[in-house]
Amino acid sequence: MALPALSDEQVRTLSRSQKDQWWLDHVFRGDMPQLTVRSALTGFLLGGALAATSLYIGAKTGISIGVGLTSVLITFALFRLLARTPLGGGFTILENNCTQSITTAAGYVVTPLISSFAAYMLVTGKILPAWQMILWMIVISVLGVLVAFPLKRRFINDDQLPFPEGRACGVVLDALYTGSAEAGVFKTRLLAITSVATAFLQWLMSDGWMRLLQFKLLRLDRWAGFREPWHLHERIDTYYYTWAAKSSGAIPRILGTDIRQLGLRVTLDGALLGVGGLIGIRVASSCLLGAIVNFAVLAPIMIQRGEIRSYTNAAGKVVEISRAEIVNQWSLWWGVSMMVVGSLVSLLARPDLFKGLWRMVRPGIAPKAAAGPDPLRHLELPLWLSYVGVPLFGFLGVWMGQAFFGVPWTSGFLSLPLILVLSVICTNSMALTSWTPTGALSKITQFSIGALDRSNPANNLIPAGMTAEVASNAANLLSDIKPGYMLGAKPRQQALGHVIGIVAGSLAATPLFYLLFLRPDASGARSTATLVTEQFAMPAAVQWKGVADLIAKGLGSLPPSAMVALSVAGVVAVVFEVLRIRSKGRFPLSAVSIGLGVVLPPDASLAMWLGAFVFWWMGRKAVAGTRKHDLWVEGCESICAGLISGAALIGIGNALVNAFLP
Repeated sequence: MALPALSDEQVRTLSRSQKDQWWLDHVFRGDMPQLTVRSALTGFLLGGALAATSLYIGAKTGISIGVGLTSVLITFALFRLLARTPLGGGFTILENNCTQSITTAAGYVVTPLISSFAAYMLVTGKILPAWQMILWMIVISVLGVLVAFPLKRRFINDDQLPFPEGRACGVVLDALYTGSAEAGVFKTRLLAITSVATAFLQWLMSDGWMRLLQFKLLRLDRWAGFREPWHLHERIDTYYYTWAAKSSGAIPRILGTDIRQLGLRVTLDGALLGVGGLIGIRVASSCLLGAIVNFAVLAPIMIQRGEIRSYTNAAGKVVEISRAEIVNQWSLWWGVSMMVVGSLVSLLARPDLFKGLWRMVRPGIAPKAAAGPDPLRHLELPLWLSYVGVPLFGFLGVWMGQAFFGVPWTSGFLSLPLILVLSVICTNSMALTSWTPTGALSKITQFSIGALDRSNPANNLIPAGMTAEVASNAANLLSDIKPGYMLGAKPRQQALGHVIGIVAGSLAATPLFYLLFLRPDASGARSTATLVTEQFAMPAAVQWKGVADLIAKGLGSLPPSAMVALSVAGVVAVVFEVLRIRSKGRFPLSAVSIGLGVVLPPDASLAMWLGAFVFWWMGRKAVAGTRKHDLWVEGCESICAGLISGAALIGIGNALVNAFLP
């Protein structure tokens, strides 16, 4: 059933009051259950689980993945199974939409954990208390909600902007609940089957789960003499190296450097395959190109020249050359240059993203927007809450920055004016493209604050994290509200659902952050030394830290060769982005993604490319209406969500087993 919508002529000519009245008459579903106990509880629990998967994927790739459509399908399947029970009967389309809003908020709230917070810990060497991080994320994310609702009236009610990702959720929800649910049921089955199969494979590759099974349950260490549990190796090239060590086989080298030191491995990781399917062949190919250029070409040359070398640390331990040392000692700078310059050029080349800011500053250019009474005053979140709450929560965020992280008051207050500007830009971008340029926008704050205070790299990280989190939270909330607007939901209840999701994600992800990335040593002490590992490269945090260090130390602190690489990378990033813009997206490479491939482990880039290639190859000639098209094109997101959730949840469980099992 086609969802009711205003025509282009009506959008241009009607006042906002008239548009609101039309929505009230033709779309609003009255008192249909929406934010109920069961929808809130489902969203809270599902949001916690999906926040955990977002944390896992973000730590591996630096990419934030949307979980809205995944939650829609999971919730639909769950309550379809419970339909004949008192708990599941009559679960409405608006309850599912509310659950989607809660889970999406929970998934996005983890971003500071893999970016600004992790970078702050790497810079300062201090481990932040969990309660401080939880409170800060909740306060800043709620500030994003309060900023979003005045923007909602402009971008959704008045301008009727598309918000493609949110609209996709609305269309899927409508199909699931209007008698045309076959496609939705098919996608749900795809997600379930892929999740179970991937989880089983990941279970076989998990040393912790296998130790639990073989040593604690089957007692193979006692009666069979096992010293180590058997499991499939995630890095499948391990089998070759084991054979080579026994048979004196040759170990591949590039300019004399063992390719294992360069990180050139082959990894079978279902989650990374799924991420590759979601990001597409262009982005994945760019990541792979960055990895090849850096680790197979530039790194061996720099090692041979002595620019990258082993050294003895402060504890007297020799630190050998590895993938992480290659990035830290040399490659980080040209990778960050590609990402920062590329994202800024892409942002500045889209003047349409700034039009929303102009409309907010000069409402007089749309004189019909506010004409007439407000028909939705009993449904919308009252504007006085934003007028009172934004200054209050803004001050609270600045105070917490000073009290918890030692950020000077001036740095905190200087970041506040940027919040509205960046939120409008970010929301307009989300409305038009489903892309939030938080990476570029956070660097604006980092460089602005850093220009005023270069004494401490940490001083620009927390304010930048604050502006980026508020802007992205506001934009993502409006993308969540879009399907509710299409389906006739109550905005106030969606706002409350978003806050529930913020709390759920913060409470679920923060303790997990400690268990996965800050595991105690033999003495029980936690250290930031375990924050970045081969398993979890924390590429977003490494990028944030690199910018903070660069601001503090200046370009003169870099080796001459790194300066040359940084400069060349910046020029190449400009050229690539201009070519992409001039070709209207047909240019096959992305400067930002090439830079990401530099800080990612190369085996992760390869795994993502393999996932993207499979879906691109299988879908390129699939004809609409065929089973092949339904599976590889229409079912792409469901399969990828199954790969990610199955691998991530078992992987998280494996890390927890290793943490708690003696």
